[in-house]
Amino acid sequence: MPCAGHTRATVDDRDVWLPATVAPALTAHEVHVWRANLDTLPDFRGLLAEEEAARAGRFHFEQHRARFIAARGWLRSLLGGYLHIDPGEVEFTYGERGKPGLGARFASPLRFNVSHSHELALIAVSEGRELGVDVEHVDSSTAGPEIAQRFFSAAEVAELQRLPQGHQRAAFFAGWVRKEAYIKAIGAGLFAALDRFTVSLTPGEPAALLDDEDDPQAASRWTLRELLPGQGYAAAIAVEGRASPLRCFDWPPPVVWCHESEVSCTIQPVIPAKLVPACFKPGAGIQPSNNDCRRFVARKLDARWSLPSNA
Repeated sequence: MPCAGHTRATVDDRDVWLPATVAPALTAHEVHVWRANLDTLPDFRGLLAEEEAARAGRFHFEQHRARFIAARGWLRSLLGGYLHIDPGEVEFTYGERGKPGLGARFASPLRFNVSHSHELALIAVSEGRELGVDVEHVDSSTAGPEIAQRFFSAAEVAELQRLPQGHQRAAFFAGWVRKEAYIKAIGAGLFAALDRFTVSLTPGEPAALLDDEDDPQAASRWTLRELLPGQGYAAAIAVEGRASPLRCFDWPPPVVWCHESEVSCTIQPVIPAKLVPACFKPGAGIQPSNNDCRRFVARKLDARWSLPSNA
């Protein structure tokens, strides 16, 4: 399915959610968006730093705790792949208003942003360009006019009111995720006044930042784009600069595919290529009898593999 809204009649391969098992090369002109179901990810608990594990322990509900661990561990796995380091070595820093980034010791131009709602998570990655991503579960109970009156600009409220009743919920969520993506991109966080800038929200129109009262040049410096993460969800991405090629990937759980003959297996990890032993190459066969490979993969991903009995 397409991963983003379009203004053209055709869709190219970059605009489809493609299954991927390794972090692909990222050029300065591209933006990568990853999608995953947090409830199906492996147990990444072993990748978390002490502070992250403590934060996970403060969640009251087990489901919320498990999803936080999954999202944080998945982020570490992806960033480790892009940086060619072990996921456990990834270090984070935070802006004065809480926007996460990579630790200074990496001296990396890599930028990233994360969002999740219910079980669905998105991670956006770019090289040297600030960005923000937001995904929301579409819930009619949170799309009332009183919420729009409180958080939307006067122009956005007027636009919502002009739309037919049947289109207002979709327009509300389109506007909401675009606004959230923008404030995350600029690092404003909870301090942002959502009613001081205006985004497009009419169904069928391209996503766009139309005006920012606090930054008259913002509309020419930021690109908004609608994302299509799946039924029941709305999402958007804001990227510094003009429109960039968007490549979207699905991150499946690590799986070992064993042939009926049980002669070889193909494994799908997201780990840096330089950390993979010579006995294994992503997408290639691995001999089940090679215990070093099996132990390596199990250790790196903390997964429970179902390998053939002769492994």
